[in-house]
Amino acid sequence: MPVQLLSPLFGSPAMDAVWSADATIGAMLAFEAALAAAEADAGVIPPAAAAPIAAACDARLLDGVVLADAAGVAGNTAIPLVKMLTALVAKSDAEAAKWVHYGATSQDAMDTGLVLQLRDAFDLIEADLARAMAAAAKLAKAHRETPMAGRTWLQQALPITFGLKVAGTLDALMRHAERIGEARPRVLALQFGGAAGTLASLGGKGPDVARLLADRLGLTLPDAPWHGQRDRVLEAASLFAGIVATSAKAARDIALMMQTEIGEVLEPAAPGRGGSSTMPHKRNPALSAIILGAAGLAPQLLAAVAAGGSGEHERFAGGWQSEWLALPELARLTGGVVARLVELLEGLEVKPERMRANLAATGGLLMAEAVQMALAPTLGRLVAHDRIEAACRKAVVEGRALLDVLAEDGEITRHAPREKLAELLDPASYLGASATFVDRVLAHYEGQR
Repeated sequence: MPVQLLSPLFGSPAMDAVWSADATIGAMLAFEAALAAAEADAGVIPPAAAAPIAAACDARLLDGVVLADAAGVAGNTAIPLVKMLTALVAKSDAEAAKWVHYGATSQDAMDTGLVLQLRDAFDLIEADLARAMAAAAKLAKAHRETPMAGRTWLQQALPITFGLKVAGTLDALMRHAERIGEARPRVLALQFGGAAGTLASLGGKGPDVARLLADRLGLTLPDAPWHGQRDRVLEAASLFAGIVATSAKAARDIALMMQTEIGEVLEPAAPGRGGSSTMPHKRNPALSAIILGAAGLAPQLLAAVAAGGSGEHERFAGGWQSEWLALPELARLTGGVVARLVELLEGLEVKPERMRANLAATGGLLMAEAVQMALAPTLGRLVAHDRIEAACRKAVVEGRALLDVLAEDGEITRHAPREKLAELLDPASYLGASATFVDRVLAHYEGQR
């Protein structure tokens, strides 16, 4: 399939493994084994039944192809899984087989299995976020005072530092890491409600079983089953989409800065990467392109999860099912994106000399605001703005340096002689609080670590 062919591009081996068929089956079986143990501890099922059930809860003992075919008929994966598990248990202990999946429903196994997979996904993403943040912090520190052109609407605006640009990425990544930590107790919660969310099948022991089950699985015990409320799933999807968006912001800037005429950074080189099938000289932003490709899909996958939250009554027809496709794919893409971001930031080649050259490309126009602000206290802001704007237009029309045009205006030189104008037009003199902001972000990063 094309998706399998492209998986190495858009995924990562570790994250693909989290959402593999075996892992999905294994997560549901982990629920079933823990359920039997919890029910045995609570006196709901015979204690002797728990061990045979746990022994059969091994994904290697189930045929995933047969399970998938059966799911196509049954309408979900849990129904045939429970049948296959019951048959396995019966081979070793017919009495224990009577107690498989006792008092539970398909959604309990599937949603709790999903939560277990989300926990593994969070672990992987947090580890890669830590690497990406470390790389961004290193770049921000190294280029704290490296001036470059800040750009708005794709045009040069004012000078900034490359350290400030990277610090912005680091700052956002830290917030994502914080969000994952804050979301864990909410999102990683047991789903166990039985047929309609009352656990009536377990009599008065339902809450006790739920508590024991949550403890065994290391999950939060919710106040009530959440099968009909999908905000936990949506929160996870939103986290993934946000991480992709921030990564894509960094990737887009890097791709733009890699343009031949700009040349301010280069993606890390590797044999066979970023080349062209016909142009030997090309060094394309291949890593950035993969991140941006994933970012084009993430909003639609998030929207699918969000739309599924408005389902009917206690179990949905369609909305829940769309999550089965959208959320794992979104998590898989996120894992691939963060892995690519790590590679991108750790190996990024920065070209300060090209940044300096680009700062000079407009002949001083980039620094027009600096001159305006210096003259505003004496001329007034609006008068200074209009006079500098006229000088900028003249410089562009005549193809001259802004300094030369300004120096011809007697009203301007009366307040700022040519030497002063030259100082004002130096990009390094107009970096504002760039270094302070970089230091603040780095201090926050060190404190968070």
